[in-house]
Amino acid sequence: MSSEMNNSQRFNLSSGTYWEEVVGYSRLVKVGNLIEVAGTASVDSEGNIIGKGSFYEQTKFILQKIENALKQANASIKNVVRTRIYVTDITKWQDVGKAHGEFFRDIKPVTSIVEVQNLIHPDLWVEIEVTAVLY
Repeated sequence: MSSEMNNSQRFNLSSGTYWEEVVGYSRLVKVGNLIEVAGTASVDSEGNIIGKGSFYEQTKFILQKIENALKQANASIKNVVRTRIYVTDITKWQDVGKAHGEFFRDIKPVTSIVEVQNLIHPDLWVEIEVTAVLY
């Protein structure tokens, strides 16, 4: 994204995955000072699941992906005001929370951790959305 972009314009960031085109969504949308990041799972650019078998590793990889997307929108993890975390086993909240705390301990966005029955693939156990605000 160009740093000269007018702040009132809409900016859509694609991660380049094939399913974005099929489903019709973007990894990130920025309008004015508001940034929304789509539900992000622990899948790399090649379609490989990262952290298979570990709630902690999946959460850590997801937050790194989100951090990289925010950088492309001229923002940072410090701009995050809300996280929404979906897990397939709520009893693993401490593993997820540990990774979340490594990124957000000093930022302290509001958050929710919600158990869901399934994600899009049985080896994906965590999905995270964030809202960020430029200030």
